[in-house]
Amino acid sequence: MIMRKLVVILLIISVICIAFAAIFVKLSEAPASIISMYRMIFAGILLAPIVFKYRWELMKPTRREWGALTIAGLFLAMHFGFWFESLKLTSVASSTVILALQPIIAMVGAYLVYREKVSTKVAVSVFVSFFGVVIISWGDFSFTDLSAITGNTLSFLGAVAVVCYFMIGQNSVRNLKHWVYSFIVFSVAGIFLLIYNIVTQTDLIGYPPKEWMLFILLAIFPTIAHVIFNYLLNEVSPTTVSMAMLLEPVGASILAFFILSETLGLLQLLGGMIVLLGVYFFLLSQRKPKYREI
Repeated sequence: MIMRKLVVILLIISVICIAFAAIFVKLSEAPASIISMYRMIFAGILLAPIVFKYRWELMKPTRREWGALTIAGLFLAMHFGFWFESLKLTSVASSTVILALQPIIAMVGAYLVYREKVSTKVAVSVFVSFFGVVIISWGDFSFTDLSAITGNTLSFLGAVAVVCYFMIGQNSVRNLKHWVYSFIVFSVAGIFLLIYNIVTQTDLIGYPPKEWMLFILLAIFPTIAHVIFNYLLNEVSPTTVSMAMLLEPVGASILAFFILSETLGLLQLLGGMIVLLGVYFFLLSQRKPKYREI
């Protein structure tokens, strides 16, 4: 019973930590590419002490695996670049809900690439989720201001990019400890974003203390959640963790209401509920009985 309560508490803490990520981006006035770059660089610095303990693993990847790690880092950089820019253009609720489509996009990718079979339940959940996205976009549509639609599109591209990151990296590099793997791809993503900012002549350091604090918080909070989620995988199933992550859009929307005074239109609220419902049933259909659920 004590362990069960601890797991619930840790899940709540991790969801709150992740929900704050979108808020920090919204509060920042720096370009999305700069926020993304420092998100990766500072997260890599946080992981450095752990990686130092396993530093010999940095010699394990083959040339082919280093190639996969580089491409995975590129997609991770694109993920944060797209998503953070989307938060500049659309609401926290719309952006985070669309980003929650990751497991369904992964399933579609697996079907297209590996021709994995799709059950009727999964097909229905996919249809329901994408129908919800259409409703959200319809609620955000305006003939005079297309920024919200652009933001929704960028959020979707961010979800596609992170799925590519997972598929390329995790399918190609299996012999590294998780901490070392994360450190490498975070560092590679940071380098790609640094190159992008140099090429586009974006100011790298001329930001006030408030911005630097947001950069650091943006690295700390999601990294805490990252650590908790990985710990919880030893106690509960991946499905439980994935379903808990569906609370991120809910938590982020609540925080946006109180901190940013963002409100939801009827179509946004309805579409968001439909998306999360579709993803919930999709994850439920993927549940495997050999794991313990809380």
